[in-house]
Amino acid sequence: MKRVLLLLFIFIGSAMALQAQTPLLTRGPYLQKLTSRSVVVKWQTLLPGSAEVKFGLNANALDQSVTDETSSATHVLTLSNLQPATRYYYAIFVNGAMLQGDDQNYFLTAPVAGTAGDYSFWVIGDCGNNSTNQKQVLDSYLAYRGERPTNAWITLGDNAYLGGLDLEFKVGFFDIYQGSVTRNSPLFPAPGNHDYNNLPINQWFKQVPYYEIFDLPSQGESGGEPSNTEAFYAFDYGNVHFLSLDSYGEEELQFRLFDTLGPQAQWIKRDLEKNQLPWVVAYWHHPPFSMASHNSDTEGELVDMREQFLPFLERLGVDLVFCGHSHGYERSRPMKGHYGMESTFDPAIHNVDQSSGRYDGSENSCTYVKQRGNAEDGTIYIVAGSSGQLGGSQLTYPHDAMYFSDVDNGGSFVIDVKDNRLDGSFLCADGVIRDQFTIVKDANRRQQILALPGELVTLTASWPGDYLWSTGDTTRSIVVRAEDTKTYSVSDRFQCLEDRYEVKASGVGINKNTASRGLKLAPNPAIGEVALEYNGQVAINGWRITDITGRLVKHDFFQPSLIYKERISLNKLHSGIYLITLTGASGAVETQKLEIQ
Repeated sequence: MKRVLLLLFIFIGSAMALQAQTPLLTRGPYLQKLTSRSVVVKWQTLLPGSAEVKFGLNANALDQSVTDETSSATHVLTLSNLQPATRYYYAIFVNGAMLQGDDQNYFLTAPVAGTAGDYSFWVIGDCGNNSTNQKQVLDSYLAYRGERPTNAWITLGDNAYLGGLDLEFKVGFFDIYQGSVTRNSPLFPAPGNHDYNNLPINQWFKQVPYYEIFDLPSQGESGGEPSNTEAFYAFDYGNVHFLSLDSYGEEELQFRLFDTLGPQAQWIKRDLEKNQLPWVVAYWHHPPFSMASHNSDTEGELVDMREQFLPFLERLGVDLVFCGHSHGYERSRPMKGHYGMESTFDPAIHNVDQSSGRYDGSENSCTYVKQRGNAEDGTIYIVAGSSGQLGGSQLTYPHDAMYFSDVDNGGSFVIDVKDNRLDGSFLCADGVIRDQFTIVKDANRRQQILALPGELVTLTASWPGDYLWSTGDTTRSIVVRAEDTKTYSVSDRFQCLEDRYEVKASGVGINKNTASRGLKLAPNPAIGEVALEYNGQVAINGWRITDITGRLVKHDFFQPSLIYKERISLNKLHSGIYLITLTGASGAVETQKLEIQ
């Protein structure tokens, strides 16, 4: 016995000595609560110690640091006062020893909310089972992603099987992902029934490892309305607004997500009524439509989601809904108003658009077109629960409401958003994209533009992609000179989209070489407000501000005058490039570019 105790003391002493020199990293690092100005870096070590994160703009020159002298095995450090839309590199230390830090330890701060850009998001569901499929899905995504960053990483619940235990999170989640995506992809999870261990007491009190492991933006830190709970929350990334919802837990010991008078549903209503971003994506665990491993006609939770929650949600205008739980992939066309059993689905009634949306030149594959804020344009429902668990189908598979279904191939989902265009791809474990769709917002414009004779007018297509103008140009924007009345059109290569601009020349005419005729803007770039001053030869009676796609965002009218001054508030406009146009009795008088920071 003495010899055993001696060996035990020697082992513990050696382990502590080793920890003091090179602490053992057991979980992470992983990125939480990303904003445009901050991020949380979290990790875990075998034994406790003091923690430090060094970070900077160069992987080889980490010139900033945050420390926590508290001795702990779980380390949570917030990096703040960062610049928006900026790549930072970081390294983590415990007891002064670096545990990890190279050119793959980085994060991109979010852009200022509302900023249009080129963003990519990764969605996985029912992942945490430590299966071959899970590992192949990850490898497939890493190969597909290449050097492009993942702006946000989303999970749809059942992050660890079977009971959401801490050890199961280690083996089925972190041991799989922490060598790759956790290091540089901010994580925004949602819980599933396995994360709650399928126990009612956990539904009520939420004392499960999921809430210890993840630090989630319950106070609106990452955008949206504060939820005051980590069970559900919102976050913004660029011009996309996300809702992470909890379809298994209960609020106030009684209300589920589908209880539309409960705290979660009422928070969703407040959040979406305040949202100003053009794209809205919601995700949770239990799907309203599925005939894969779960049956949405017979399982009460799924029936309640469809019958009670969807009418409430669809009125608020959501573009995409992602769910897991059912271990396959299923995707609808844009839908609205289908709340009954599968047999009641009528594509002529419930599909807002009959296209496949694949946008690849195949038959009936044109992009979906939606108008900003128009709930009548429908919602696309996606089940993506095959990133780990895989297989199983009902007798009536596939579900009639689903355009594409696949229970044989595991995979994940990639959302790419560029300005007012969204592309979605079902990326399978073997690297094949078996389903895809495209949505464009505010396209197919019909616009009349009034200009002075001889004035140069810039026309810009309303979508990112490819272009063929009636003039033969193939660029997104062209410049034309106003002469009488002339119509210009631009379409894409598949003839799915078309903008038409009628340019009408009217007024006294201008010299073709005339520069600014009297409009001054200060400051420019502007923050908060801009001073407009005009002193010219043509009387003006108003001004309008449009974004780069031509959408009117602010305007004013007044008595005609040759001299005018006004301070214009910009508080409700997102950062970006805009145009201010002065108008007179005969139309546009002068236009200048305004940059809002």
